Amino acid sequence: MVSIAIVAFLFYSCTDGQSNLTAKTELSALEFGNKIKEIPNATVVDVRTPEEFSKDHIVNAKNYDWRGEVFEKQIETIDKSKPVFVYCLSGSRSAAAARQMRSEGFKTVYELQGGIMKWRGANLPETTDSAITQKGMSQKQFEALLNSDKLVLIDFYADWCEPCKKMKPYLEEITKDMATKVSVIRINADDNQNLYKTLKIDVLPVLKLYKSHALIWSNIGFIEKKEVVKHLQ
Repeated sequence: MVSIAIVAFLFYSCTDGQSNLTAKTELSALEFGNKIKEIPNATVVDVRTPEEFSKDHIVNAKNYDWRGEVFEKQIETIDKSKPVFVYCLSGSRSAAAARQMRSEGFKTVYELQGGIMKWRGANLPETTDSAITQKGMSQKQFEALLNSDKLVLIDFYADWCEPCKKMKPYLEEITKDMATKVSVIRINADDNQNLYKTLKIDVLPVLKLYKSHALIWSNIGFIEKKEVVKHLQ
């Protein structure tokens, strides 16, 4: 009986520890924001490109481009013993950056689940280093795009979204091959933040198909060309 109890205790402790680890390091937008407030002078790292960062970012964030040539040197300036917060557009780059940081000895690296798109979706505050306000497309302008005798396929994407990049070539093929039937319109997330908030789009990529101004089909995430074409027939 004693041995069974010990085994049960160890199993519970290990599994509970794993779940706590996940809960402590991968946070929703609200949890991420609250945790930053709890830790004085917290280091917040935005691993997007400088161009993305300049348009909008979390207050007091540092921009260390994950794909930049000096990323490793930049993170060497951070105290590894203290908690660090990392985010990107949708979560993939920050996840990779967080893995590298942990492998290099960082004790606690918090990740923003879903990236800054989820942050925006939760209407949390951002700031900008640019003197030019990025207004982007208005809802009225978006609705005007739907006024067409053709089917209108809207591709909500970002330049650094990997699934978006994989889908781009075949969407260009559809644009050319089905030009008499379908109008394909691509709307960049970083250039149209207000529109994304209005339409409640907080993940990428997203496809939306309209007919006579009415939404008739939508898809979230990567999808093969043949599946898209089925809905355009």
